[in-house]
Amino acid sequence: MSEEKIGILGAGSWATALVKILSNNAPQINWWARKQETIDHIKKYRHNPNYLSDIELPVEKINLYTDLKLAIASSDILLIAVPSAFMSESFKGLTKDDFKGKMIFSLIKGTLPDKKLMVSQYFESHFEVNLNTFGMIAGPCHAEEVALEKLSYLTVACSDQIAATKMAKLLNCRYIKACTSNDMQGIEYTAALKNIYAVASGICHGLGNYGDNYQAVLVANAIQEIKRFIDIAYPTVRDTNLSAYLGDLLVTAYSQFSRNRMLGSMIGKGYSVKYAQMEMNMVAEGYYAVKTIYTLNQNYKVDMPICDAVYRILYEKMSPSVEIRLLSERLA
Repeated sequence: MSEEKIGILGAGSWATALVKILSNNAPQINWWARKQETIDHIKKYRHNPNYLSDIELPVEKINLYTDLKLAIASSDILLIAVPSAFMSESFKGLTKDDFKGKMIFSLIKGTLPDKKLMVSQYFESHFEVNLNTFGMIAGPCHAEEVALEKLSYLTVACSDQIAATKMAKLLNCRYIKACTSNDMQGIEYTAALKNIYAVASGICHGLGNYGDNYQAVLVANAIQEIKRFIDIAYPTVRDTNLSAYLGDLLVTAYSQFSRNRMLGSMIGKGYSVKYAQMEMNMVAEGYYAVKTIYTLNQNYKVDMPICDAVYRILYEKMSPSVEIRLLSERLA
């Protein structure tokens, strides 16, 4: 796989971090960004002007594209790092032929809000991508810490374990340790679900009268909700105490870099959802994920009191203080 051409789609913080990581092992990287001015800036100044601008990018190893079709056609392996809310719009001109013969790995920890689909489901239904050629890269790994070269861990999940192992080797470097899993769907759902619970954690923090003791109970109940849901959605033998599940939940619920915790904290402090999103100027995937999961759960009927509370706060404009107080009576 190291001789195959790697394409990174997206120009946000995770895409920028990926370029940094993969430049350690990949001789050449194809990188798609939507805006020409972003590309021009990267070429001239060797850093992304909008995200992780402290990272010096090895431009001699990077082929930059604004033409999405051409970037895909030039690559054998695609790493998708476009925010889920913008995916349908970004990919609307593509067809199944564009993805034929490609190995695809998603780094998107969210759902497509307009279609109520997971990213793998979107590729399967819209582009006829065989899920044996689709993988997920996840884990407790914030792009900001990658930029600082702080030791981080990733899990490459794919039913094709040969492809997963090769991808893990490409990611492994001095500050990244990557392992593999065959639970692609479970890890994909977990990556979306943990953002919902990070919003809940942030709401409790923003309210001000829920401390570390309560946060611990909240997160302990959250991993139980995650397990109940993914065990129904995709039954298999899995250990949700591993880093791709519990670890990712913990870092997103507690980290200063968590966008979802930040969104929740602002709402807990009294901001409206719309104003909080405008103030952040970043995508908090949990906002979209909770609507998708809430809708899906109408069929699964999994007991998910934390998820339900976040949905009511974000979409039904229920009082955060009332919802969290009622939720606290159900936690143990």
